[in-house]
Amino acid sequence: MTFKAPDSLAEQIAQHLAERIIRGELKERERIQEIKVTQALNVSRGSVREALLILERRHLINILPRRGAQVSELTPQHVTSLYELVIYLYIKLGLAVARGWQQESDLQPFLAIQQRLVENMQREDINAFVESSFDVMRASFPFANNLYLQETLENLLPAISRTYHLALERRKGEMAQFVNTFASLLQAVIARDEVAVRDVLNAYGEHNSALVLMALAER
Repeated sequence: MTFKAPDSLAEQIAQHLAERIIRGELKERERIQEIKVTQALNVSRGSVREALLILERRHLINILPRRGAQVSELTPQHVTSLYELVIYLYIKLGLAVARGWQQESDLQPFLAIQQRLVENMQREDINAFVESSFDVMRASFPFANNLYLQETLENLLPAISRTYHLALERRKGEMAQFVNTFASLLQAVIARDEVAVRDVLNAYGEHNSALVLMALAER
């Protein structure tokens, strides 16, 4: 495999490995050996080491002294902690959009994403559905105008994606729940109803966290 794209080589390697972890091809506590990755992808060992540091920063692997890199565990405590933080940050974004939109054209990106979510749900395309759900977040970034918030969420996305895939692969019907939640959130944003924005996102976080915890218990 040869990588040629605008992203750095290390970032591309990290994305490739992240996708394998998110899809469950690389299992929890499984070792990721630098030399094997180097040979499989035909890249330098230095680039692989840099990619592993990126994955550690994104909470998908642990790099242990004298033991190397291994896929991080997804435990109930990790899931609970992740959702507590992520929903807090999502609320910050939701409030920023509710306070910041000025004209209908500001909301058009969200309406387009809403349509894509419905289409992805109808095709039962989990990968596209999860990516579209993250597009909601990215469309909100300009309203918040906070690079630290943006960087934090971008680094958490792989871990969030991992939980989404775990839950949706067992219960595809939950995509409809997400679509309904987003519709309610959009209504709250349009109405500039900050209480409703908080309520919708808190309920969403509690529901998703419980769903992922249930999926963990069923493994």
